[in-house]
Amino acid sequence: MTTINSYLTFNGNCREAMYFYKNCLGGQLVVQTIGESPLADKMPVQMKECILHATLTNGNLVLMATDMVGEQGLQKGNGVSMAINCSSEDEVRTYYEKLAEGGRKDHILEDTFWGAVFGDLTDKYGNHWLLQYDKNAKH
Repeated sequence: MTTINSYLTFNGNCREAMYFYKNCLGGQLVVQTIGESPLADKMPVQMKECILHATLTNGNLVLMATDMVGEQGLQKGNGVSMAINCSSEDEVRTYYEKLAEGGRKDHILEDTFWGAVFGDLTDKYGNHWLLQYDKNAKH
């Protein structure tokens, strides 16, 4: 089965953000710093604690991230969102409230015409999230 995973880029606060997401979404977080990688000798000393690669996994939910910013620097836009299809109404409400902490509730959770509980938010790191629980799906 082919899947698409979100891969977030940060500018030095990847570790903080990924632990925040772990607290919100649960799961297992694996983090590798630049200093722990084969790149360690090729990178400036101040980058040794930066995150080369992080993966948060909770069942089918996979969120990846890094502090490795290209030469152009970090450019935030509205072209990428993380969409989470939850397995229960309690789960969508819990994730929504936790992810919105310190951020902005753009569209509060509500019942929709397509039979889902849906809402979206921008978290405290400026990332956009779409959260949904499809009441009609077979769970």
